[in-house]
Amino acid sequence: MKHVIVGTAGHIDHGKTALVRALTGIDTDRLEEEKRRGISIELGFAHLELGPELRLGFVDVPGHERFVKNMLAGAWGIDLVLLVVAADESIKPQTREHFDICRLLGIRRGLVALTKADLVEAELVELVRLEIEEFVRGSFLEGAPIVPVSAITGQGLDELKAALASVAAGTPEKDATRHFRLPVDRAFRLHGFGTVVTGTLISGTVAREDQVEAHPARRRLRVRSIQVHGQPVVRARAGQRTALNVIGAEPQEVPRGTVLTAPDLFHAVTVFDARLELLASARPLKNRAPVHFHAGTAEIQAEVRLLDGSEVLQPGETTWARIVLREPALLLPGDRFIIRLFSPVTTIGGGSVVDIKPRRYRREERPGERLSVLASGALTETLSLMVREAHYGMAVQEVIARTGWMPAEVEQKTGQAGLILIRQAEPWLVSETLIESAVENLRNVLEQYHRAHPLKPGIPKEELRNRVLPRAPGFLLDCVLNRAPDVIAEAETVRLATHRVELQAEEQRALAAIERAFETAGLAVPAPAEVLAQSGIDAARARALLELLLRQGRLVRVGEDLVFHASAIERLHAMIAARRGQRFGVAQFKEWTGVSRKYAIPLLEYLDRERVTRREGDLRVVL
Repeated sequence: MKHVIVGTAGHIDHGKTALVRALTGIDTDRLEEEKRRGISIELGFAHLELGPELRLGFVDVPGHERFVKNMLAGAWGIDLVLLVVAADESIKPQTREHFDICRLLGIRRGLVALTKADLVEAELVELVRLEIEEFVRGSFLEGAPIVPVSAITGQGLDELKAALASVAAGTPEKDATRHFRLPVDRAFRLHGFGTVVTGTLISGTVAREDQVEAHPARRRLRVRSIQVHGQPVVRARAGQRTALNVIGAEPQEVPRGTVLTAPDLFHAVTVFDARLELLASARPLKNRAPVHFHAGTAEIQAEVRLLDGSEVLQPGETTWARIVLREPALLLPGDRFIIRLFSPVTTIGGGSVVDIKPRRYRREERPGERLSVLASGALTETLSLMVREAHYGMAVQEVIARTGWMPAEVEQKTGQAGLILIRQAEPWLVSETLIESAVENLRNVLEQYHRAHPLKPGIPKEELRNRVLPRAPGFLLDCVLNRAPDVIAEAETVRLATHRVELQAEEQRALAAIERAFETAGLAVPAPAEVLAQSGIDAARARALLELLLRQGRLVRVGEDLVFHASAIERLHAMIAARRGQRFGVAQFKEWTGVSRKYAIPLLEYLDRERVTRREGDLRVVL
């Protein structure tokens, strides 16, 4: 079944609520004050099935100018508008304001109900019809059906239903394959159930027992049960008026303006860049002007900063703007919004969100060039721009959080955007250009390192990362190494494949002398500094030769300043192994080895680390 949300719009007392009641049999005025005063104050909801394949959900909005903010909370999720104009009054101020709001919100489908047709002569009905045609000319309602009706006599109701079915048939459904988002327009406590929140499900689906996250508070909730148009369901999908019984919050903790999403997916923002349109009927808007900001079901005080360098936005003009919110709101690129003046409180403009992580522009930059790419909706170009701006790339999860795209969309466009997808625990996107540049830089660094340190097998991996990709995630170096077949990574050392440690004659003699000094010393070895000082070469090269012997396993480092020949350590292992199961102390170990305490303690600690012995109090046991 196709689900379409129909929103009413129009001036106060033009018969919106009466018309919805006549169409659906449901009275949307639920508050006692609404019934007493005979006007709608809050949003009302009803539904109508037009055949087995189409269900309309009605959002009935208040028409009084004092309650336009409530109207805005209901208008954001509608798919088509039912503009209501009374035949006895024609077009009035809130008719115009509601119509402007619908246009600014990007609504593309609708029709007009010419109500109270029973109260005036046919000639006046026709005159008002002509006025309406003139009013909507050039807008999304140009050519839309205009149906004279009477909620009292039933005149035209069948024709209106047929027109609704026709327009709804050509109205795209909300996308249930996207991420789940539900702006809350009402929260209350129901006896025996607890907290219930309602709203129009604008994308995705939600099922019983799902975990959801309430923004901007980031509160985690569990969905206990779901109703759609008063009927219990297992799952609700985009385009349906939905009521969720949730566990984890009181009604006041999920007020109107809250947005429910899947957990750990999105985050609320207080600053974003947008494409902003100022109505032709508005007064000029100054840079940094305070406004009322409306998006979804939220109303927040905000400030408008013009990004084109001008100090005033003229009526009818469109520009790039930065919106600074006093409170955080969950927004995604493409979301529509409305701005209203503080005094008098009237609608003056609106637009669409472009970038929820805006950058700081330098004086010489033109923000419009960058924002035009982001606003174009071209996924490939937008993805490429965002990742390149991040320099070392960004997590796929961050891309989703900033755009609302699906993971499959991101992966599909990776190659076309000139990006590489690195599949880590957290999938990561990086520019191919960056990796290619890093590969070239890597080779240069290795060449310089080998020239400066010819006796070393290669550069430590961490040092290489700091030189080639400073402050980058560690796995990026692995990606670079994979793109460089002429570079070899051995454990934590990296070298060019052509690099070999080649000793000069004097270095070979020094190497032999260093090894011989430790070999002949047995377990009573001299300090490494003493051995190196007698090697016959400069200190730097001597240290490099010592490290070479250690890497080759011909020497073994037991302590910070204690090095033994491998043969001495092997004899020590054999001697200790012959005493398996025996307990002994330090004095006994000194007798066995003939060494002083200076060597005994470090050697015993080494044997403990090697799991040859285990310390038990003041004794050790041979394992």
